[in-house]
This record gives sequence, structure tokens and C-alpha cells, in this order.
Amino acid sequence: MTKGAESIHRLYEIKGEKVVRKRKFCPRCGEGVFLAEHKDRLSCGKCGYTEFKKK
Repeated sequence: MTKGAESIHRLYEIKGEKVVRKRKFCPRCGEGVFLAEHKDRLSCGKCGYTEFKKK
């Protein structure tokens, strides 16, 4: 298995017969571009969009 294929599996989860996405999509880039999850924020690596987590 390649490194890229392994990382794609971390973004999805199978519940019953449905596939559920674990991370949010970037609102600027659209579907297919996931937001990276950091300790205090969610960020897009493509356009730089950032959402800060509320405490």
C-alpha cells in the first residue's frame, strides 16, 4: 500500500453501509479538499482558509 492510499483511509469511516467523512471540506475550495485538523484550528493547505476552534 502506498503512503497516499493509507492517508485517504484516515479521512473516511464506514458506519453500517454508509461512508462518513471525518473532516470538514474547505468552504472556499469546495468538496474534495479537506481541512487539516490542528490543536487549535482547522486549516486548508490549498487556499489558506483557517477556522479557529472555540474553547
